[in-house]
Amino acid sequence: KRLAKQQKKEERKNNGTFTLDKAAIGDELEVVGVHAEGAPEDWEIWLEEIGFTAGEPCVVLQKAALGGDPIAVRIGVSTFALRLVEARCIEVRRRD
Repeated sequence: KRLAKQQKKEERKNNGTFTLDKAAIGDELEVVGVHAEGAPEDWEIWLEEIGFTAGEPCVVLQKAALGGDPIAVRIGVSTFALRLVEARCIEVRRRD
C-alpha cells in the first residue's frame, strides 16, 4: 500500500504520467511516448516499431515472480515480454 501511495503522489507530480516498469498487473494504460535516455539509441526506434507509440492503449498482463523482471505487456493485438530496463523507457498514463 505504501508503494502504491507513493506512486500516486509521483503521478500527480508528473501530470499523471509514469514509466511502464512502475505499472501494476491489470493497469489499463495509454502510451505517452518513448524516451530511451541512457539506453542504447536504437531502443527508442525498436520500441516504437513494435507498437509503443503515443496514444496506443496497453495493459500489463504479468510480472515475473522474483523481482518482476520481465513483464508481459499487451499493446494492440500483440503481447511482448519486456525487461524492466526496457519498460523504463516507455512513458504511460492511466486510461479513463
